[in-house]
Amino acid sequence: MVLVVLATILVGLMIALPATAALVRLGERLNTLDSQGHGGHVKELRRIPNIGGVAIFAAVAIPMAIFLIVVGIFGVDTLAGWVPVLEPYRERIRENVPAATALLACLIALHSIGLIDDRKALGPFLKLGVQLATATFMVIAFDVRLLTFLDRIQPLGPVPSILISILWITLVTNAINFLDNMDGLAAGVAAISGTLFMAAALLYEQWFIAAVLGLMIGGLVGFLRFNFPPARIFMGDGGSLVIGFLLGVLTARTTFFDEMHPWRPLSGGWYGVFMPIVVLAVPIYDFTSVTLIRLRQGKSPFVGDQQHFSHRLVQRGLTRRGAVLVIWAIAATTGIGGIVLGSLAGWQAILIGVQTILVLLVLASLEYASRHAVKA
Repeated sequence: MVLVVLATILVGLMIALPATAALVRLGERLNTLDSQGHGGHVKELRRIPNIGGVAIFAAVAIPMAIFLIVVGIFGVDTLAGWVPVLEPYRERIRENVPAATALLACLIALHSIGLIDDRKALGPFLKLGVQLATATFMVIAFDVRLLTFLDRIQPLGPVPSILISILWITLVTNAINFLDNMDGLAAGVAAISGTLFMAAALLYEQWFIAAVLGLMIGGLVGFLRFNFPPARIFMGDGGSLVIGFLLGVLTARTTFFDEMHPWRPLSGGWYGVFMPIVVLAVPIYDFTSVTLIRLRQGKSPFVGDQQHFSHRLVQRGLTRRGAVLVIWAIAATTGIGGIVLGSLAGWQAILIGVQTILVLLVLASLEYASRHAVKA
Protein backbone atom coordinates (compact mmCIF):
# COMPACT_ATOMS: atom_id res chain seq x y z
CA MET A 1 0.00 0.00 0.00
CA VAL A 2 2.91 2.32 0.69
CA LEU A 3 4.06 2.11 -2.94
CA VAL A 4 0.54 2.84 -4.19
CA VAL A 5 0.37 5.95 -2.01
CA LEU A 6 3.86 7.09 -3.04
CA ALA A 7 2.78 6.78 -6.67
CA THR A 8 0.36 9.66 -6.11
CA ILE A 9 3.36 12.00 -6.08
CA LEU A 10 4.10 10.98 -9.65
CA VAL A 11 0.44 11.41 -10.60
CA GLY A 12 0.38 14.95 -9.25
CA LEU A 13 3.68 15.74 -10.98
CA MET A 14 2.46 14.40 -14.34
CA ILE A 15 -0.60 16.66 -14.15
CA ALA A 16 1.05 19.82 -12.81
CA LEU A 17 4.23 19.89 -14.91
CA PRO A 18 2.64 20.11 -18.38
CA ALA A 19 -0.28 22.15 -17.00
CA THR A 20 2.06 24.77 -15.55
CA ALA A 21 4.03 24.95 -18.80
CA ALA A 22 0.79 25.53 -20.68
CA LEU A 23 -0.39 28.14 -18.16
CA VAL A 24 2.83 30.13 -18.60
CA ARG A 25 2.06 30.54 -22.29
CA LEU A 26 -1.68 30.92 -21.79
CA GLY A 27 -1.25 33.51 -19.05
CA GLU A 28 0.97 35.64 -21.25
CA ARG A 29 -1.46 35.35 -24.14
CA LEU A 30 -4.55 36.18 -22.03
CA ASN A 31 -2.69 38.88 -20.08
CA THR A 32 -3.55 37.25 -16.72
CA LEU A 33 -0.47 38.81 -15.20
CA ASP A 34 0.66 39.75 -11.72
CA SER A 35 -1.64 42.39 -10.24
CA GLN A 36 -2.43 44.21 -7.02
CA GLY A 37 -5.52 42.01 -6.91
CA HIS A 38 -3.20 39.21 -5.82
CA GLY A 39 -4.04 39.17 -2.13
CA GLY A 40 -4.09 42.96 -2.00
CA HIS A 41 -0.30 43.02 -1.77
CA VAL A 42 1.43 46.34 -2.18
CA LYS A 43 4.37 45.42 -4.37
CA GLU A 44 6.28 46.09 -7.55
CA LEU A 45 4.30 44.38 -10.27
CA ARG A 46 6.02 41.99 -12.67
CA ARG A 47 4.69 40.92 -16.03
CA ILE A 48 4.40 37.29 -14.99
CA PRO A 49 1.20 35.17 -15.07
CA ASN A 50 -0.29 34.51 -11.62
CA ILE A 51 -2.58 31.61 -12.55
CA GLY A 52 -0.21 28.79 -11.63
CA GLY A 53 -2.51 27.74 -8.80
CA VAL A 54 -4.73 26.17 -11.46
CA ALA A 55 -2.08 23.50 -12.07
CA ILE A 56 -1.63 22.78 -8.35
CA PHE A 57 -5.39 22.58 -7.86
CA ALA A 58 -5.75 20.30 -10.89
CA ALA A 59 -3.03 17.95 -9.59
CA VAL A 60 -5.12 17.35 -6.46
CA ALA A 61 -8.69 17.80 -7.69
CA ILE A 62 -8.64 15.77 -10.92
CA PRO A 63 -7.44 12.47 -9.36
CA MET A 64 -9.76 12.98 -6.37
CA ALA A 65 -12.72 13.63 -8.67
CA ILE A 66 -11.93 10.58 -10.83
CA PHE A 67 -11.64 8.39 -7.74
CA LEU A 68 -14.94 9.64 -6.31
CA ILE A 69 -16.73 9.23 -9.65
CA VAL A 70 -15.46 5.65 -10.04
CA VAL A 71 -16.52 4.80 -6.48
CA GLY A 72 -19.89 6.47 -7.02
CA ILE A 73 -20.62 4.59 -10.25
CA PHE A 74 -19.09 1.18 -9.60
CA GLY A 75 -18.87 1.02 -5.81
CA VAL A 76 -16.02 0.33 -3.42
CA ASP A 77 -16.27 -3.45 -3.76
CA THR A 78 -15.82 -3.31 -7.53
CA LEU A 79 -12.89 -0.91 -7.20
CA ALA A 80 -11.24 -3.25 -4.69
CA GLY A 81 -11.71 -6.07 -7.19
CA TRP A 82 -9.89 -4.06 -9.87
CA VAL A 83 -7.11 -3.00 -7.50
CA PRO A 84 -6.51 -5.97 -5.14
CA VAL A 85 -4.19 -3.98 -2.87
CA LEU A 86 -7.24 -1.96 -1.78
CA GLU A 87 -9.17 -5.07 -0.68
CA PRO A 88 -8.25 -4.88 3.04
CA TYR A 89 -9.25 -1.21 3.15
CA ARG A 90 -12.74 -1.34 1.65
CA GLU A 91 -14.48 -0.14 4.79
CA ARG A 92 -12.00 2.64 5.37
CA ILE A 93 -12.46 3.82 1.79
CA ARG A 94 -16.23 3.74 2.20
CA GLU A 95 -15.95 5.77 5.40
CA ASN A 96 -13.70 8.39 3.78
CA VAL A 97 -15.79 9.02 0.64
CA PRO A 98 -18.18 11.60 2.20
CA ALA A 99 -15.32 13.58 3.77
CA ALA A 100 -13.30 13.42 0.54
CA THR A 101 -16.29 14.74 -1.42
CA ALA A 102 -16.74 17.60 1.05
CA LEU A 103 -13.01 18.40 0.97
CA LEU A 104 -13.07 18.57 -2.83
CA ALA A 105 -16.10 20.90 -2.73
CA CYS A 106 -14.31 23.20 -0.26
CA LEU A 107 -11.17 23.24 -2.43
CA ILE A 108 -13.27 24.22 -5.45
CA ALA A 109 -14.81 27.10 -3.48
CA LEU A 110 -11.44 28.37 -2.22
CA HIS A 111 -9.78 27.97 -5.61
CA SER A 112 -12.58 29.91 -7.28
CA ILE A 113 -12.50 32.78 -4.78
CA GLY A 114 -8.71 32.89 -5.10
CA LEU A 115 -8.80 33.07 -8.89
CA ILE A 116 -11.31 35.93 -8.74
CA ASP A 117 -9.18 37.78 -6.19
CA ASP A 118 -6.12 37.37 -8.40
CA ARG A 119 -7.91 39.33 -11.12
CA LYS A 120 -9.75 41.86 -8.97
CA ALA A 121 -9.17 42.36 -5.25
CA LEU A 122 -12.18 41.15 -3.27
CA GLY A 123 -11.01 42.45 0.08
CA PRO A 124 -9.57 40.40 2.96
CA PHE A 125 -12.80 39.94 4.90
CA LEU A 126 -14.70 38.21 2.11
CA LYS A 127 -11.84 35.73 1.69
CA LEU A 128 -11.60 35.28 5.44
CA GLY A 129 -15.34 34.62 5.58
CA VAL A 130 -15.06 31.90 2.93
CA GLN A 131 -12.13 30.34 4.80
CA LEU A 132 -14.03 30.31 8.08
CA ALA A 133 -17.15 28.91 6.39
CA THR A 134 -15.31 26.04 4.69
CA ALA A 135 -13.28 25.28 7.83
CA THR A 136 -16.43 25.26 9.98
CA PHE A 137 -18.16 22.98 7.47
CA MET A 138 -15.36 20.39 7.56
CA VAL A 139 -14.98 20.54 11.35
CA ILE A 140 -18.66 20.30 12.30
CA ALA A 141 -20.10 18.20 9.48
CA PHE A 142 -17.23 15.70 9.23
CA ASP A 143 -15.63 15.84 12.67
CA VAL A 144 -12.26 17.04 11.35
CA ARG A 145 -10.98 18.02 14.77
CA LEU A 146 -7.82 18.49 16.79
CA LEU A 147 -7.42 17.79 20.51
CA THR A 148 -10.53 15.65 20.81
CA PHE A 149 -9.45 14.64 24.33
CA LEU A 150 -10.70 18.10 25.38
CA ASP A 151 -14.22 16.72 24.89
CA ARG A 152 -13.99 15.39 28.43
CA ILE A 153 -14.14 18.94 29.78
CA GLN A 154 -17.63 19.48 31.16
CA PRO A 155 -19.96 21.17 30.47
CA LEU A 156 -18.17 22.43 27.32
CA GLY A 157 -17.87 19.03 25.63
CA PRO A 158 -16.59 19.30 22.03
CA VAL A 159 -16.80 23.12 21.86
CA PRO A 160 -13.08 23.80 22.67
CA SER A 161 -11.92 21.23 20.12
CA ILE A 162 -14.28 22.60 17.46
CA LEU A 163 -13.14 26.21 17.96
CA ILE A 164 -9.45 25.28 18.04
CA SER A 165 -9.81 23.20 14.87
CA ILE A 166 -11.59 25.98 12.95
CA LEU A 167 -8.96 28.50 14.04
CA TRP A 168 -6.14 26.09 13.15
CA ILE A 169 -7.38 25.45 9.62
CA THR A 170 -7.93 29.18 9.06
CA LEU A 171 -4.50 30.00 10.53
CA VAL A 172 -2.67 27.55 8.27
CA THR A 173 -4.62 28.72 5.22
CA ASN A 174 -3.60 32.32 5.89
CA ALA A 175 -0.03 31.39 6.86
CA ILE A 176 0.58 29.80 3.44
CA ASN A 177 -1.23 32.69 1.74
CA PHE A 178 1.03 35.17 3.56
CA LEU A 179 4.11 33.07 2.71
CA ASP A 180 3.40 33.43 -1.00
CA ASN A 181 5.49 36.59 -1.26
CA MET A 182 8.64 35.56 -3.11
CA ASP A 183 9.50 33.28 -6.04
CA GLY A 184 9.42 29.61 -5.01
CA LEU A 185 8.91 30.31 -1.32
CA ALA A 186 5.38 29.13 -0.54
CA ALA A 187 5.54 26.19 -2.96
CA GLY A 188 8.88 25.01 -1.59
CA VAL A 189 7.96 25.29 2.09
CA ALA A 190 4.58 23.65 1.43
CA ALA A 191 6.27 20.79 -0.47
CA ILE A 192 8.70 20.25 2.43
CA SER A 193 5.92 20.40 5.03
CA GLY A 194 3.68 18.15 2.93
CA THR A 195 6.47 15.58 2.58
CA LEU A 196 6.99 15.51 6.34
CA PHE A 197 3.26 15.17 6.99
CA MET A 198 3.07 12.42 4.38
CA ALA A 199 5.87 10.53 6.11
CA ALA A 200 3.98 10.77 9.41
CA ALA A 201 0.70 9.71 7.77
CA LEU A 202 2.43 6.65 6.26
CA LEU A 203 3.96 5.82 9.63
CA TYR A 204 0.50 5.88 11.20
CA GLU A 205 -1.06 4.07 8.20
CA GLN A 206 -3.40 6.94 7.31
CA TRP A 207 -3.51 6.06 3.62
CA PHE A 208 -6.14 8.53 2.37
CA ILE A 209 -4.42 11.50 3.99
CA ALA A 210 -1.02 10.39 2.69
CA ALA A 211 -2.42 9.94 -0.84
CA VAL A 212 -3.92 13.44 -0.98
CA LEU A 213 -0.67 14.88 0.38
CA GLY A 214 1.19 12.96 -2.32
CA LEU A 215 -0.94 14.57 -5.03
CA MET A 216 -0.26 18.00 -3.53
CA ILE A 217 3.49 17.36 -3.28
CA GLY A 218 3.65 16.22 -6.91
CA GLY A 219 1.65 19.27 -7.96
CA LEU A 220 3.97 21.60 -6.07
CA VAL A 221 7.12 20.03 -7.52
CA GLY A 222 5.73 20.32 -11.04
CA PHE A 223 4.79 23.95 -10.40
CA LEU A 224 8.21 24.71 -8.87
CA ARG A 225 9.85 23.80 -12.16
CA PHE A 226 8.56 27.16 -13.41
CA ASN A 227 8.27 29.04 -10.10
CA PHE A 228 11.78 28.62 -8.74
CA PRO A 229 13.55 31.99 -8.86
CA PRO A 230 13.52 33.67 -11.29
CA ALA A 231 9.87 32.65 -11.60
CA ARG A 232 8.02 32.40 -14.88
CA ILE A 233 4.66 32.00 -13.15
CA PHE A 234 3.08 32.64 -9.74
CA MET A 235 0.52 30.48 -7.95
CA GLY A 236 -1.68 33.38 -6.85
CA ASP A 237 -4.38 33.07 -4.22
CA GLY A 238 -5.95 30.41 -6.43
CA GLY A 239 -3.07 28.18 -5.36
CA SER A 240 -2.05 29.38 -1.89
CA LEU A 241 -5.56 29.14 -0.41
CA VAL A 242 -5.92 25.58 -1.70
CA ILE A 243 -2.53 24.50 -0.34
CA GLY A 244 -3.07 26.12 3.06
CA PHE A 245 -6.56 24.67 3.46
CA LEU A 246 -5.35 21.21 2.47
CA LEU A 247 -2.53 21.30 5.01
CA GLY A 248 -4.85 22.60 7.72
CA VAL A 249 -7.58 20.03 7.14
CA LEU A 250 -5.30 17.04 6.60
CA THR A 251 -3.25 17.74 9.73
CA ALA A 252 -6.46 18.07 11.73
CA ARG A 253 -7.70 14.82 10.20
CA THR A 254 -4.50 12.90 10.96
CA THR A 255 -4.35 10.94 14.21
CA PHE A 256 -1.02 11.57 15.92
CA PHE A 257 -2.16 10.10 19.23
CA ASP A 258 -4.66 7.27 19.80
CA GLU A 259 -6.21 8.18 23.15
CA MET A 260 -8.34 5.02 23.12
CA HIS A 261 -5.34 2.72 22.67
CA PRO A 262 -2.30 4.61 24.03
CA TRP A 263 -0.35 1.39 24.53
CA ARG A 264 -0.11 0.66 20.80
CA PRO A 265 3.40 1.18 19.37
CA LEU A 266 2.18 3.62 16.72
CA SER A 267 -0.27 5.45 18.96
CA GLY A 268 2.47 7.73 20.25
CA GLY A 269 2.52 9.99 23.25
CA TRP A 270 -0.10 12.69 23.79
CA TYR A 271 2.48 15.31 22.76
CA GLY A 272 2.21 13.98 19.20
CA VAL A 273 -0.69 16.42 18.76
CA PHE A 274 1.91 19.21 18.52
CA MET A 275 3.49 17.64 15.42
CA PRO A 276 1.68 20.01 12.96
CA ILE A 277 2.91 23.07 14.85
CA VAL A 278 6.51 21.82 14.73
CA VAL A 279 6.36 21.06 10.99
CA LEU A 280 4.67 24.37 10.15
CA ALA A 281 6.80 26.44 12.53
CA VAL A 282 8.29 28.60 9.75
CA PRO A 283 4.99 29.62 8.08
CA ILE A 284 3.53 30.31 11.52
CA TYR A 285 6.60 32.40 12.42
CA ASP A 286 6.25 34.46 9.25
CA PHE A 287 2.51 34.92 9.78
CA THR A 288 2.89 35.90 13.43
CA SER A 289 5.88 38.20 13.00
CA VAL A 290 4.52 40.14 10.02
CA THR A 291 1.13 40.47 11.72
CA LEU A 292 2.74 41.91 14.86
CA ILE A 293 4.87 44.29 12.80
CA ARG A 294 1.83 45.62 10.95
CA LEU A 295 -0.24 46.01 14.10
CA ARG A 296 2.61 47.85 15.82
CA GLN A 297 2.75 50.22 12.85
CA GLY A 298 -1.00 50.79 13.06
CA LYS A 299 -1.65 48.94 9.80
CA SER A 300 -4.19 46.26 8.98
CA PRO A 301 -2.59 42.78 9.23
CA PHE A 302 -4.52 41.80 6.09
CA VAL A 303 -3.01 44.44 3.82
CA GLY A 304 0.16 43.04 2.26
CA ASP A 305 3.53 44.75 2.23
CA GLN A 306 7.25 44.03 1.92
CA GLN A 307 7.87 43.15 5.57
CA HIS A 308 7.64 39.36 5.49
CA PHE A 309 10.42 37.17 6.84
CA SER A 310 11.77 36.63 3.32
CA HIS A 311 11.86 40.38 2.63
CA ARG A 312 13.59 41.02 5.94
CA LEU A 313 16.30 38.50 5.02
CA VAL A 314 16.84 40.28 1.68
CA GLN A 315 17.10 43.62 3.50
CA ARG A 316 19.87 42.06 5.59
CA GLY A 317 21.96 41.20 2.55
CA LEU A 318 20.72 37.90 1.12
CA THR A 319 19.71 37.58 -2.50
CA ARG A 320 16.08 36.64 -3.14
CA ARG A 321 17.09 33.13 -4.17
CA GLY A 322 19.34 32.89 -1.12
CA ALA A 323 16.52 33.97 1.18
CA VAL A 324 14.20 31.34 -0.28
CA LEU A 325 16.78 28.57 0.09
CA VAL A 326 17.54 29.60 3.69
CA ILE A 327 13.85 29.49 4.61
CA TRP A 328 13.49 26.09 2.90
CA ALA A 329 16.40 24.82 5.01
CA ILE A 330 14.96 26.22 8.23
CA ALA A 331 11.56 24.69 7.45
CA ALA A 332 13.20 21.29 6.93
CA THR A 333 15.32 21.65 10.07
CA THR A 334 12.41 22.43 12.37
CA GLY A 335 10.05 20.01 10.63
CA ILE A 336 12.08 16.79 10.51
CA GLY A 337 11.80 16.25 14.24
CA GLY A 338 8.04 16.48 14.00
CA ILE A 339 7.74 13.23 12.03
CA VAL A 340 8.53 11.06 15.04
CA LEU A 341 7.42 13.46 17.78
CA GLY A 342 4.56 11.30 19.06
CA SER A 343 6.58 8.08 19.13
CA LEU A 344 9.40 9.47 21.26
CA ALA A 345 9.88 9.24 24.98
CA GLY A 346 8.70 12.29 26.88
CA TRP A 347 12.16 13.77 27.42
CA GLN A 348 13.01 13.26 23.74
CA ALA A 349 9.83 15.05 22.67
CA ILE A 350 10.75 17.93 24.98
CA LEU A 351 14.12 18.20 23.21
CA ILE A 352 12.36 18.46 19.82
CA GLY A 353 10.08 21.17 21.18
CA VAL A 354 12.97 23.09 22.75
CA GLN A 355 15.00 22.80 19.55
CA THR A 356 12.13 24.24 17.49
CA ILE A 357 11.57 27.11 19.90
CA LEU A 358 15.30 27.89 20.05
CA VAL A 359 15.59 28.02 16.26
CA LEU A 360 12.74 30.53 16.08
CA LEU A 361 14.13 32.54 19.00
CA VAL A 362 17.55 32.71 17.34
CA LEU A 363 15.92 33.95 14.14
CA ALA A 364 13.95 36.57 16.04
CA SER A 365 17.03 37.64 18.02
CA LEU A 366 19.18 37.99 14.90
CA GLU A 367 16.46 40.02 13.20
CA TYR A 368 16.08 42.29 16.22
CA ALA A 369 19.83 42.75 16.69
CA SER A 370 20.39 43.70 13.03
CA ARG A 371 17.43 46.07 12.64
CA HIS A 372 19.59 49.21 13.08
CA ALA A 373 22.03 48.06 10.42
CA VAL A 374 19.14 47.62 7.99
CA LYS A 375 17.84 51.13 8.70
CA ALA A 376 21.33 52.57 8.25
